[in-house]
Amino acid sequence: MDIKPIHTEADYRATLREIETLMAATADSQEGDRLDVLVTLIEAYERTRFPMDLPDPIEAIKFVMEQRGLSPKDLEPAIGRLNRVYEVLNRTRPLTLAMIRNLHASFGIPAESLIKKSA
Repeated sequence: MDIKPIHTEADYRATLREIETLMAATADSQEGDRLDVLVTLIEAYERTRFPMDLPDPIEAIKFVMEQRGLSPKDLEPAIGRLNRVYEVLNRTRPLTLAMIRNLHASFGIPAESLIKKSA
């Protein structure tokens, strides 16, 4: 198996083209093993070249609400009374450490997203 690191944009594109040709490979074959290794290389390259920024805390909360069909009322146990929930969602009240812990524990919102400074 002749595999080399991805250093340039040309290497990246060539590796993507090769991955396309291997997509139908069976899991426990030489082609399947090659596909696994190439995908790992692509993931490492993309992680360093195209880092994804964490979402804004309020946008993360709203995303979870939308995905799970939650209403502001559903956030009361984690944030407090309904008026406080609306203040947080409208960005007039910052999240407290207790709110961050509760939102993370109750809804699985990554703590890293919740502690990020709001836009």
